[in-house]
Amino acid sequence: MSSRNRFGTILQIGDILVSEDVLTEWFACDYQACKGACCIIGDSGAPLEEHEPGQLEEDYDSFSPLMSPRGRAKAEKEGFFSIDRDGDLVTPVVDGSEECAYTTFGEDGSCFCAIERCFLSGGCKFNKPISCRLYPIRVKKLSNGTIALNLHRWDICAAAFEKGKRDGTRVYEFLRGPLTDAFGKEFYDALCTGAEVVRQA
Repeated sequence: MSSRNRFGTILQIGDILVSEDVLTEWFACDYQACKGACCIIGDSGAPLEEHEPGQLEEDYDSFSPLMSPRGRAKAEKEGFFSIDRDGDLVTPVVDGSEECAYTTFGEDGSCFCAIERCFLSGGCKFNKPISCRLYPIRVKKLSNGTIALNLHRWDICAAAFEKGKRDGTRVYEFLRGPLTDAFGKEFYDALCTGAEVVRQA
């Protein structure tokens, strides 16, 4: 079902609310333009689910050799997660910077997630945090038990919105894998159906 309010159409699938721009906006990461800037810029570390610090600890020995020395120092001194000013679990950030401790760097200074690089090579079981995989969608758990999926707009991702438009790729289409992993295939199939209805309305 869907409803329209001053924020636009809201699609509801079970207990998940999806904002209209997740379904209608164009997006496709343009790494050549941003060089992975989201790994080193932000107000705090990446949001973590409650089970993810345990997974980070379990696979740390596998992906930590890819981390920068100061990233390893931060994680090994203070732990595999931090608590931000809102009281939420986040990845640790290197002291005196906005850099996620789990960042690895290319020779040209480009940024990558050390966890994801290790995962993609078959070196560990845990991919990067689901909040990173779902970006530019942000997940918010509401007091009534529902979950809201909203589009986050960040100037460092301007090229990604442009690339998505050139490629004809919507946000939810670009994030098919992460959305399916996070919420299931039935949810994603319903999301695709709902997107068609919303765009034709």
